[in-house]
Amino acid sequence: MGLGISILMGFKATVLLLFFKCLRTLGFALLSIPFLYASVVSLLISMASHPYINLPMLLGKNPDGSFPIWSLVLFSPYLYFVRIFSSLRRLTAGEEPYTEVLDGVYVGGWPYSLDKLPPGNPAIIDCTCEFPRRSEFKGHSYLCVPTWDTRAPQPGEIESAVKWACRKRAQNKPVFIHCAYGHGRSVAVMCALLVALGVVEDWKQAEKYIEERRPYIRMNSLHCRSLEEWSKHRLSRDKEMDASDLVLSNASGYLKSEYAKK
Repeated sequence: MGLGISILMGFKATVLLLFFKCLRTLGFALLSIPFLYASVVSLLISMASHPYINLPMLLGKNPDGSFPIWSLVLFSPYLYFVRIFSSLRRLTAGEEPYTEVLDGVYVGGWPYSLDKLPPGNPAIIDCTCEFPRRSEFKGHSYLCVPTWDTRAPQPGEIESAVKWACRKRAQNKPVFIHCAYGHGRSVAVMCALLVALGVVEDWKQAEKYIEERRPYIRMNSLHCRSLEEWSKHRLSRDKEMDASDLVLSNASGYLKSEYAKK
């Protein structure tokens, strides 16, 4: 099933609780309280990010990419931890912050500064629930698809993001789809977009297409399952539209023939 972040945060909660107990035993009662608080927050994140619960709205990220004060305070042990961890990982990984998959269409990691954003004033699709939209990017068109790390956007969310991106491309605007590192969540949406744009026939071909240009992508079973469901809904909708067009065409032909008889 790919528990991913649930296991990681559950392990972190356990370690922090052990620190709390050790400090408490040694007589550092006041010093132990932050560890207990961080442990409780980690446990909440572990439960809320479980695939059977999947509640990214727990963090309270707004549609404009900002976080309310209560969230920044309540979930500070997690929100600031992931930002520090992301910065350190990027320094050591040596990966490109973004990759141009198609002319004017980019996929990559969280743009924490202007130099991490693709050129051309791109429209941004943010697939994270844990990272904020930087204030420098307020002038950019923006769509938030809040998703836990190692989880996948829902098929309906993928479809909404694809339609939004297609409208931006029709306006000749560059599109940048990002998650934390440009490995999973954003790649899932990019796969669907490539199918919608007619670049490839299905999401599996799209994954290979992206991997040729960004070799370090890593979609898991949840991403693949969500894309498979999106594809099925898309195919069924196309069939319904074709059937509807056929009925309308037949009806129009019948009316024309009746009119000709008169």
